Amino acid sequence: MNKLTILQMNDLHGYLDLHNEVYYDDNGILLAKAGGLPRIRTLVDRIRKENGEILFLDNGDTFHGTYEVVKSEGSVLVPILNDLSLDAMTFHWDIAYGPSVLKERDQELNYPILAINVFHKETDKLFMDPYMIKEINGIKVAVIGVACNIIDKAMPIKFHEGLYFTNGLEELPGYIEEVKEKGAEIVVLLSHLGFPQDMELLSKVKGVDVCLSGHTHNRVHEVIEVNGTFLIQSGSHGSFLGKLELTLEEGKIKEVNHELLDVSEDLPEDEKTKAMIEKIMDPHRAYLDEIVGQTDVILHRGTSLECSMDNLLLSALLKETGAEMAFSNGWRYGIPVDIGPVTMRDLHQIIPVNPPVSTAEITGKELQEMLEENLEKTYSRNPLEQMGGYVKRALGIRVYFKVENPKGQRIQEIYVGDEMLVRDKVYKASYVTIQGIPSKYGRNHEKLPVTAIDALVHYLKDETFDLDEADTYILI
Repeated sequence: MNKLTILQMNDLHGYLDLHNEVYYDDNGILLAKAGGLPRIRTLVDRIRKENGEILFLDNGDTFHGTYEVVKSEGSVLVPILNDLSLDAMTFHWDIAYGPSVLKERDQELNYPILAINVFHKETDKLFMDPYMIKEINGIKVAVIGVACNIIDKAMPIKFHEGLYFTNGLEELPGYIEEVKEKGAEIVVLLSHLGFPQDMELLSKVKGVDVCLSGHTHNRVHEVIEVNGTFLIQSGSHGSFLGKLELTLEEGKIKEVNHELLDVSEDLPEDEKTKAMIEKIMDPHRAYLDEIVGQTDVILHRGTSLECSMDNLLLSALLKETGAEMAFSNGWRYGIPVDIGPVTMRDLHQIIPVNPPVSTAEITGKELQEMLEENLEKTYSRNPLEQMGGYVKRALGIRVYFKVENPKGQRIQEIYVGDEMLVRDKVYKASYVTIQGIPSKYGRNHEKLPVTAIDALVHYLKDETFDLDEADTYILI
């Protein structure tokens, strides 16, 4: 019998060091310290010592999410990741600096970035290598990558200029056949499509032994089997690692053991990795440690319809612009901020892209159409058609909807302030990024000479934030 240990890190989002993480108990959300690459290194070294050679994979959303990582376009992470001895990754927000920059990161890493579903528009050729094959403990393992497929459908043009993305459904069977022809005994799918999307994909495609799923930040505590494939996903922000142990006999999986490992505060830090991080952080500490205000509620993105973190951002947009309503994207990333002081570091982790504040005029009819479109992208009955994170965050409106209804028929009523929506009335709205209000909706779109973080600083200078819940979306 042979054993294969697979280790998963997904959706790191640039978090280098120990940080707050959202946990849950009977009373709701609570916070505890977790994560950090020095502790991840300690845990990985321990697992290697216990198991020998392992397969260590990263699902992407790695080179983005914190001030120091964004400022360097992800380059500061490269030496640390190379030192971790990963085997492969795929991508999503990692391409936020443009395709050419991601290609630079691919050349700098000592492991490949894989994707079977990203193509050059002019040539239809693959943007990245589709797979890798490696022998581990006498087992020939193929890793096939699938990048996030929404990049050219819901994200800024800069992210995908010259490229197009598919969901991998048509491409995957051919690559499974190809790697098996090359002798692969175990096929691992390294995917950033998201948990429901991967479940749907695997229900339609046979031949994958293991799927490491990313994008949706799910904490899978027990391995899931779908159509002969064992699937896991392991949280986000480097707060968890997924460990999968396969026992094989004559090339067939006979036993599967899985653990969702906490990268907890009580793990010792690897000194070499800690020193590398200190060097990265030192030039930015004075700026990032500056206290800019206070919050009386925990700021988090741990819920799918509405969350306190975006309520702060949207409150700042409303105050900055005097608009009637405000919109941001349904982001999942961003570690929680505890009750008390709010720093510049916290603000950059709330919205690391720091886009300009924008305003637009939008009719009631357009508003309803925009929200219906967003609900469909979030809750489509076909998981492969789901194109977003959580529901679009909003403030200043109240939406009553039935999630189970068909496309275009979910919303029952919308109120703007205390008044029912008027379809032909024009409303003033504020937003950030094209996900807030896509350009096809509204008119007189204007980018203001103030960024999202500027607006947050202005707001917190005058007010202690205390808006936990605003009843924006109401399921009926």
